[in-house]
Amino acid sequence: MASFDKTLPDVLAHEGGYVDDPDDRGGETYKGVARCYNADWAGWKTIDRARKRRGFPKNLERDAALQRQVRDFYKQHYWDKFQGDAIPEQALADELFDTAVNLGVARAVTFLQRALNVLNRNATLYADLVEDGAFGQRSLAAVAAYLKQDKVADLLKVLNILQGMHYIEFMTKSPVQEKYARGWLKRVKIAVA
Repeated sequence: MASFDKTLPDVLAHEGGYVDDPDDRGGETYKGVARCYNADWAGWKTIDRARKRRGFPKNLERDAALQRQVRDFYKQHYWDKFQGDAIPEQALADELFDTAVNLGVARAVTFLQRALNVLNRNATLYADLVEDGAFGQRSLAAVAAYLKQDKVADLLKVLNILQGMHYIEFMTKSPVQEKYARGWLKRVKIAVA
C-alpha cells in the first residue's frame, strides 16, 4: 500500500515556501496552502506571528509545529479524500496526490475515473465508472482490477495527459497564467519510450 510520508516531500518541493503572488489565484500561500481558500487553517496564526519577527519568511522553516500543521493539512484535505493509504501502487498514489494538491481532489479523481474507463478494455475488466470526482469503493475496486491485468505505467500516462491538457486549456483561457507553465509542466511526468 502507498505511504503518505513517502510522497509528501515531492509535493512540497513543487509547492515551495511562503509566496504572495498577485497573479496567483491562491494569493498568499505557504507550502501551497492558500489563505484565500483556507483562511481558518491554524498555520496562518503562526505565520502572522512569525511575520513580525526578524528573518521572515525563512524563520517559518524552523517552526516544527508549523511543519506538522502543513503535514496534517495535506493528509486530511487531500490524501485521505482519495483513500491514499488504500492505493496499492505508490506511483499511482503519488500522481493522485500531486494532481489533487495542484488541481483539486475532485479533478484528480475525475481524471482517474476517466483514465480507468478508457483502459478497461471496453468494460471487460470492470464496469465504466461514473466520472463524478468522488473516490469510493467502486473506484478503488476498479483500480485493483486494472492493476491485476495491466501495469500502472499506462494509467499514469493517461493521468498525465489529462493533467497536461488541463494546463493547456487553462492557459489558453487565461494567458496571464502562462508564467506558471514551466512549474506546472514539471508535474506532468510522461515517460518517453
